Amino acid sequence: MTPTELAIARLRRDLTLTSLVKILLFAAAVFSFFIETIFGQHVIAPSLALSAIAIVWILLSYRSMKGTRLAALSPALIATGQFEQAEQHLDLALRSFSLFRTVKLRTLHYLALLRHAQRRYAESALLCHTLLSQRLGPISDLTRSTQLILADSLLELGDLPGTYRALSSLYQHHLSLSEALELLAIQTDYLSRIGVWQDILTGLPRKLQLAELMPSQKSARTQALLALAAQKTNRPDWESYLRRRVELLADIPELLASRPLLSHLWPPNP
Repeated sequence: MTPTELAIARLRRDLTLTSLVKILLFAAAVFSFFIETIFGQHVIAPSLALSAIAIVWILLSYRSMKGTRLAALSPALIATGQFEQAEQHLDLALRSFSLFRTVKLRTLHYLALLRHAQRRYAESALLCHTLLSQRLGPISDLTRSTQLILADSLLELGDLPGTYRALSSLYQHHLSLSEALELLAIQTDYLSRIGVWQDILTGLPRKLQLAELMPSQKSARTQALLALAAQKTNRPDWESYLRRRVELLADIPELLASRPLLSHLWPPNP
C-alpha cells in the first residue's frame, strides 16, 4: 500500500522530471538546426539528429501509455469494491515514468477516490488539496469531481467550514447529472449538520426526483435527512411519506449507525 505522503512526493518529483525531459528534448531539437554551422558538415546531419530525437520522444510516449492503461483500470475496480487490485494498479502507475503530466495527475485523482472509498478521509482530503493546487490544463474537468470528493471527505471529518468552502466553489461550475446527484447528497448532509432544516426542504419535489436516481444507500440517507427536515419543520405528511420510502430502501440500524442524528425518526424501543 502506497503511503499518501509518498504518492504526493512521487507526483511532484515526476512532474519536475517530466518538465526537465521536455525542456532537454526541445533544446536538443533547436540545437540540431545549428549543428552544421557550429561543427561543420562532417558532423551528424540535422535531419539525423531530429530523427533520433523523434525516436526518443516516441519511445517515451509509448512507455507513458503503460501508466495510462494501469490508471484507467482503477475506477472500475474501486466501483466494484476491489480495493486491493486498484491499489496495485495505482502504485504501478505512480512508479512508472510518464512523459505527460496529465497521466500522473489523473492517477492522483483516482488515488483520492480510492482513499475516499476506503474511508480514509484525511488522506483523501490531502490528495484532493494537492491535486487542486496543480495546473490541470486539459483535464480541468477533474476539478469538479475532485471538489466533490474533498467536500465529502471534509464532511466526514467534521470540518464544516472546509466543507462549505468546497461546496461553494462547485456552484460556479456546470455539473453533470452524476455530479449534481453527488452534490445534492453532500449538501443535504451538510445542511442537516448545521440545522438549516427549511433550506433542506427547498425544492423538495425536484430533490426527490434526483434522490431516486442515486444508489440505494445514498438515496436512503438523503431521503431520511429530508424526512428529518420535515419533522423539524412540522410537516408530518412529508415526514411519514419519506420515512416509509427509506424503510423500503435501507437497513434502518445500519443507517442509524452511520447517521445517529436520524434516531429522531426511528427512536430506540423502550
